[in-house]
Amino acid sequence: MRIALTGSIGMGKSTVARMFEAAGVPVFDADAVVRTLQGPGGALVPRIGERFPQTIRGGVLNRERLASLVLEDPARLRALEEIVHPAVQQARAEFIDAHRSAPALIFEIPLLFETGSEDEFDKVIVVSAPEAVQRERVLARPNMTSEKFASILSRQMPDEEKRRRADFVVDTGRDLSTTERQVRDILACLGLGSGG
Repeated sequence: MRIALTGSIGMGKSTVARMFEAAGVPVFDADAVVRTLQGPGGALVPRIGERFPQTIRGGVLNRERLASLVLEDPARLRALEEIVHPAVQQARAEFIDAHRSAPALIFEIPLLFETGSEDEFDKVIVVSAPEAVQRERVLARPNMTSEKFASILSRQMPDEEKRRRADFVVDTGRDLSTTERQVRDILACLGLGSGG
């Protein structure tokens, strides 16, 4: 069973993904793969440097500079995606192959609906939180501003629409034990564990 885990920025996707992982469900984190591919010695750094030379210094990619270049320019964003997406797809294929015997796999994909990828999965879990909680979490991140947050949100489907399209919703706006119980309930519903 292939399960997509998605949600807007600051909703708690990574926390929920770790809960599923702790319950024994292998998790593919697309963002973590991208960070590795773009990190020091990452396989994509030379190609990104060819297209966006101003983002590389001493062989290291400045991700903040890259983000500022592509976020407001659709053509540049498409050029970056043409470099990154095939590499992520390859990593995903390798992950699936490595976990062939697992009864279920979770794929953490922040822009699942925005990229029209939901049909590739058997179930979709949306991680959600109240707007005030989301805002507080995001603005507490390093180098985050209200303007940058607004720009990111403008490119994401509204939370309400994501919730409507989900098979399951995990609300992370309360305490961790409530979130853990919701994860256990989903696992039980899918026949992957015992509910609580």
